[in-house]
Amino acid sequence: MTGKERIISVLNNEVTDRAPWIPFAGVHAGSLIKKNAKDMLTNGDDLYDGLMEVHRLYQPDALPVIFDLQVEAEILGCDLVWAEEAPASVSSHPLENTKDMLCDCLQPTPEKGRLPMILDVMKRIKGSIGETTALYGLICGPFTLASHLRGNNLFMDMVLDEEYVKELVEYTTVTAMKMIDMYVDAGMDVIAVVDPLVSQISPDHFSVMCHEGFNKIFDYIRVKGALSSFFVCGNATKQIEVMCKTKPDSISVDENVVLKDAKKITDEYNIVIGGNIPLTTLMLHGTQQENMKYVVDMIDDCGLENLIVAPGCDMPYNVPRENAVAVAQAVREIDSVRNMLINYEAPKEEIDISLPDYTNLRKPLIEVFTLDSATCAACTYMMGAMNVAGEEFGSKIELVEYKYTEKENIARCVKMGVKNLPCVYINGNLEWSSIIPSREELFSVINKMLEKNNK
Repeated sequence: MTGKERIISVLNNEVTDRAPWIPFAGVHAGSLIKKNAKDMLTNGDDLYDGLMEVHRLYQPDALPVIFDLQVEAEILGCDLVWAEEAPASVSSHPLENTKDMLCDCLQPTPEKGRLPMILDVMKRIKGSIGETTALYGLICGPFTLASHLRGNNLFMDMVLDEEYVKELVEYTTVTAMKMIDMYVDAGMDVIAVVDPLVSQISPDHFSVMCHEGFNKIFDYIRVKGALSSFFVCGNATKQIEVMCKTKPDSISVDENVVLKDAKKITDEYNIVIGGNIPLTTLMLHGTQQENMKYVVDMIDDCGLENLIVAPGCDMPYNVPRENAVAVAQAVREIDSVRNMLINYEAPKEEIDISLPDYTNLRKPLIEVFTLDSATCAACTYMMGAMNVAGEEFGSKIELVEYKYTEKENIARCVKMGVKNLPCVYINGNLEWSSIIPSREELFSVINKMLEKNNK
């Protein structure tokens, strides 16, 4: 089978010779050709060359053409901040101080923003490898796009103005459908709707405010003759069933989700699940053998049916290429790799971490544990909520972010018992895990802490 045939067969719930492999190599592709993230996401020749190098090195069954959740936001009026080794992040929100809806004339069309470059690369890649490799077109999901437009106020709106949230998601659903039209016309075989912030709300909120939009999107992808994936980062465990009810062909999750447990639910709906190789502990900081072992164990736990092997999200820029090659080898040669690893023991790296004396703090200490607020949308908005508190309370509180991309912070997470990202601890106690609090809820908790300290 070709990789493309393998992907299409799996997404149609057919038995294949092995599990398909998809490297989500967005900005990481730039590291392979010595180009920075901005080059990869704004220059068509660099994007094309990076993708072709990913294809050559990692021999994927499918390839996402661009992993950037800010394409639509930029067109709709959000300002972006660019980084050397990470995708751009949204720095302004057009609807932050108003609820007036954006007009239809702002919706994406082929000549707007970076779409001319993206569509051109999609067609070029289709012509080069599209016969044997399935191509994924990634679009920003309607809820995350709504948050790009409205900012952290969206989470307050969910409590105070449900109808407005529904209206805004309806607007961003139209955006998604326009992107689907263009990406399918450019030759994309699979449309992946990437919506990391879905993991940060409750299943009830999703069902009331988001289900209709996602269901409409996946129905529309089918009408267009393409296949689909629903991609959610963060701890989406509680959302797996409501995601299945929107009827995508597949669901992709990251390391916050126990894949074997989630697959029991997706199998009930006959939906393929993909994931969830840890991005930092394994792909960025692990050894080749550790990456191989994770893949072998995943396939042994989950079986070959309805499974796609992939990183949990967009691969970090500096992932050693040998680690991604090791994953590809484990997928293709699982029996020989399993035998090779029989006596393998992972190296133990001890990093001494000192925790604060939480019982004797002079002021509330807010610790935000993120994958990286510069690259992870869910982490961006969690950290954004805490920054609002920082501006409000100033020197009355202490605020710190621990990014999981750093080895010391991985060790800190282990010592603290952090199970899911993003999450917030106050004075050493877990307050919010994979749920972004509203401004009122956050301020209420902090005020209680301050009152307690003043007694």
